[in-house]
Amino acid sequence: MLLLLWLWQSAIVQYSYKTIPYSEFKEYLAKHEVAEVVIKETVIEGKIQPKAVASPARKAKAKASRATNAPSGPSSTAQAAPASSKPLLFRTNRVKDPKLVDELEAAGVKFSGEPPSFFSEFLLSWIVPLGIMVLLWMFISRRLGSAGESILSFGKSKARLVAEKETGISFRDVAGCEEAKYELQEVVDFLKHPGRHRSIGASIPKGVLLIGPPGTGKTLLAKAVAGEAHVPFFSLSGSDFVEMFVGVGAARVRDLFQQAKAKAPCIVFIDELDAIGRQRGVHVGAVNDEREQTLNQLLVEMDGFSANAGVIVLAATNRPDVLDRAILRPGRFDRQVVVDAPDIDGREAILKVHARGKPLDNEVDLRRIAQATPGFSGADLANALNEAALLAARRHATMIGQQDLEEAVEKVVAGPERRSRRLKEEEKRRVAYHETGHALVAAYSEHADPIHKISIIPRGRAALGYTLQLPTDDQFLMTRSQLLERIRGMLGGRAAEEVIFHEVTTGAENDLEHATALARQMVCVFGMSDTVGLARCAHRQNGIFMPGADGAFQRDCSEQTAQEVDQEVKRILDEAYREAKEILTGHRDQLELVARELLQKETLDAPAFERLLGRPPGRKEREVPGRPVELAPPALALGERSQNGHAE
Repeated sequence: MLLLLWLWQSAIVQYSYKTIPYSEFKEYLAKHEVAEVVIKETVIEGKIQPKAVASPARKAKAKASRATNAPSGPSSTAQAAPASSKPLLFRTNRVKDPKLVDELEAAGVKFSGEPPSFFSEFLLSWIVPLGIMVLLWMFISRRLGSAGESILSFGKSKARLVAEKETGISFRDVAGCEEAKYELQEVVDFLKHPGRHRSIGASIPKGVLLIGPPGTGKTLLAKAVAGEAHVPFFSLSGSDFVEMFVGVGAARVRDLFQQAKAKAPCIVFIDELDAIGRQRGVHVGAVNDEREQTLNQLLVEMDGFSANAGVIVLAATNRPDVLDRAILRPGRFDRQVVVDAPDIDGREAILKVHARGKPLDNEVDLRRIAQATPGFSGADLANALNEAALLAARRHATMIGQQDLEEAVEKVVAGPERRSRRLKEEEKRRVAYHETGHALVAAYSEHADPIHKISIIPRGRAALGYTLQLPTDDQFLMTRSQLLERIRGMLGGRAAEEVIFHEVTTGAENDLEHATALARQMVCVFGMSDTVGLARCAHRQNGIFMPGADGAFQRDCSEQTAQEVDQEVKRILDEAYREAKEILTGHRDQLELVARELLQKETLDAPAFERLLGRPPGRKEREVPGRPVELAPPALALGERSQNGHAE
């Protein structure tokens, strides 16, 4: 308002006063035509009252008319009329003139002085400098905030308040984890109808912890809760609390729960809880661990001295083995929901969810794709469907076919085809016999998974060929005979090379790695050795849901027992290798036949392979009831150095 008023006054002065030079002002002053003057700090303003005299132009014209004695008509009188005597408001810049006051007094001019305007003085002296300082401070703060964190908001929570319409996900969009959905639906139902539960004395859990491998849908379930709950939903990651400054994480936890209590009832979702919830240690000396301070504050806020009613903490992690015991106890996380890899029915339901909006051919069988993807998580299945859509678009098709889906599954499992990698004829022949060895040993094993495809087309980063075996059903338990047959199938490629060429190559490196790891698990973990016995001699290093590379176990036995373990592992591998060579030697004609056909066509599917063996296509399904063990069924028996995790 002050700025507008100042501009308005300046505009009035500018348009109502005529600006004249200082010399012209002195001429008017000498003619005694200046009526009054206001002397300001930088300008002189006043009023000029011209005398009633004709202008010089009119005088010259009248003189010329009289000299020629020419009649000027009626207009001559008007031309000789005096000039207008209308007052003129003037304005001129002030010049340093010491005699100005004396001249004004001599001319009888009424003059006065005027101090600077209050608005001009106030705006120029205070408002403008302060405004420049504020703008400069805002600019510096934003620059600092873009580089890291705003100076005045270190302790503020980074939680984002999610509205229901922003997620667009409900429980209808989540499939393959019905038990987890049921547990979370109960939480949502309590938030919608709290009176019904409180009437019988039930209280809502303070915390719900989602546990499961990566990609199984923990974050998706949290988004579904946000879409179904119709209550304020705060979403953030565990790493948002971690900061280089001591005490910032604890301050953010306090600020988060302060905001949540103000909007109770509400849900707070913390993704990757293990970033701040790791097991606390004992430090010797003056050590102030920022992560432990953050965890301590979280423990107090969830179940401390002060009441925390109406705030439900929903967290997700894939490392429950590293979490602190205090955060897992009832009263903090009362309910732990396991979101595991889906079974065949769950995989089919997930495929149907992700197939929405995609044009599928009428011949597409999602049940068959679900059967071909054991061990796949929801993220893997979504990726496979997306790859199938890309493959269909690459061949300019309008519908996604069954062949696109099967090719996408192979691409996810073994990597993309690399037809540009040219193999020599001798190398290609060795790869063909290597993969045929895998397939034949599996075909003549009672409990082996059926052969789905054999290929000598290079795939992925290092695989020169692959043999794809797909189980007919989900398998949660494996017997000792099945594990031995699996090891025998892994060593079938190297055995085929030795039978045909009497010399082995480096192509069996991946097979030996997986076979050795499986044999060591049989001896150290599963107690399937008569020599070592039932003692568990090793345990996993990377937790339950985050297995590392094969053989990533920490030894838990004496040196003598370790030697016995090594001898037993060597015995199992030697016996399996001997049996694989016996199978291939007894069926060498079929080995030669399948290898020649594979060299010609480069890829053989299951019907073609069974036809070469003289068997009817198809295989009877088997059921193996029981409880699951921590051993994933293999999706692939690679003949080369594959780095894909699905090959174990």
